[in-house]
Amino acid sequence: MKDHSKTKIDPRVIRTRQLIKDALIDLLQEMEVSKISVNRLAERATINRVTFYLHYRDIQDMLEKMAQEMVEDIEEIMSSTESSPDDSKEIEELKLLDLLEYIADNAKFYKVVLGSRRTPIFTERLLNTLSDIITKRTSFLATKDIPVDIAIWYSSSALIGTIVKWLHRDMPYTPQFLAKKLYMLFKLRMEEI
Repeated sequence: MKDHSKTKIDPRVIRTRQLIKDALIDLLQEMEVSKISVNRLAERATINRVTFYLHYRDIQDMLEKMAQEMVEDIEEIMSSTESSPDDSKEIEELKLLDLLEYIADNAKFYKVVLGSRRTPIFTERLLNTLSDIITKRTSFLATKDIPVDIAIWYSSSALIGTIVKWLHRDMPYTPQFLAKKLYMLFKLRMEEI
């Protein structure tokens, strides 16, 4: 995941943060977050505790910052392509493809943090982010006898559930194939409504 600071950061700081994040993901594969201590995390990251505290107040602060980075990355991906009314189908499918490619590139992270009861903050934040993104695109549903909030809950939960299953099955489909099929499913649902 990207580092979103406005100023240029020393590459050593970036490497150290990545070591700490990788160590946390490895530990989350083995144990509950409540059992992960700063000592254990620092040892796994091959740094000392003082170095950890230069970057984060505690494990919870680290999770919060990682979740915020995830949200910023996804918001950037989903807003990166400008659309016009004539090409909205292609743009929406491309945005979905960009999202799936990003998740595939960071599969180890997402496989651990999504769909796991160990770190609900990530699933919650992703659900909120996708709900916000979908909200901007589903105002037309209000005229189809479906309350907008129900359409948003359904769409964002279905997308997250599909991504979680895709990751847990070791991504049996390419991001391109999955984006195309998800977009087709969405369009079929809209036609039924």
